[in-house]
Amino acid sequence: MGTALQSDRTVSRVVRRALHGVLLLDKPLGLSSNDALQKAKWLLRAEKAGHTGTLDPLATGVLPLCFGAATKFSQLHLDADKTYEAVARLGVVTSTADAEGSVVRQRAVQVTNSDVARVADMFRGVISQVPPMYSALKRDGKALYEYARAGLDVEREARTVSIRSLELSLQLEAQAGPDLQLRVCCSKGTYIRTLAEDIGEALGCGAHLVALRRVATGDFTIGQCVTLAALEHMAEPQRVQRLMPVAALLSGHSRVTLSAEDAGRFLSGMRRRGAWPDAEQVAVYATEPEALLGTAHVRGGELIPGRLLSPIEISQVLAAASNAAAT
Repeated sequence: MGTALQSDRTVSRVVRRALHGVLLLDKPLGLSSNDALQKAKWLLRAEKAGHTGTLDPLATGVLPLCFGAATKFSQLHLDADKTYEAVARLGVVTSTADAEGSVVRQRAVQVTNSDVARVADMFRGVISQVPPMYSALKRDGKALYEYARAGLDVEREARTVSIRSLELSLQLEAQAGPDLQLRVCCSKGTYIRTLAEDIGEALGCGAHLVALRRVATGDFTIGQCVTLAALEHMAEPQRVQRLMPVAALLSGHSRVTLSAEDAGRFLSGMRRRGAWPDAEQVAVYATEPEALLGTAHVRGGELIPGRLLSPIEISQVLAAASNAAAT
């Protein structure tokens, strides 16, 4: 009987497999980026996965997940511009600059559309931000939020970020109080919580963030994304079909194609010479068969290897493409 009970309690082990590509996930509210990644990784039975920058649990929206060889290029989208839609509650300042914190100050809201237009101009272009205490930035080996939870406020250096575009819309008749809707395209490292808080101060009433949704990162938009709920309801082949190719991460790169002989040498880390113009971001392909080899840059007619796929990864990508074409 003991053996039977043990057998009944045995949970079948998930057999992992090599998958290579990018899944554009619409991260749900309340889930950390890592939890969302692990859930998607489990659903796909993938061996290796990573994401391209975190979204707070209270934020939703575009979260590119990289699988297999795509993880080698995830940094490219860490550096990409991001676009957000957000809602800030006017008149209330919290300890965390968002809805998770405790209220530290309340003020009357006497704001007009002309005030909003004037303040919007102040926050477009290159601006300076002081990172919030409730953030993962490190100070002396500890995350700032660890100091904040201990009741400490440590000095932070202001950082320069770029606000490419900013649209503000005043909602005085919002159900829970006067709100400000924001749509902002910004450089990496921009804290939307801090932006909302600083805009509130400039309006003279204070503000905190109550909703945040990332609608684009680089070339990837929310319309291309799939939710975890939808992914769960798909059959496994459909889930795999949601993966974009690894090369989707390299859309802004120049393209260089190498012969079979040069491709082999390039993959071994050797520089190649050719009549290529100088370029900082190059995606390198082989011709026979056509396959992505990795990234490089060109300087003085030399193709200098960057991040490279392994021969095994290239074979697996080609096999997956062949199987997909046959079905």
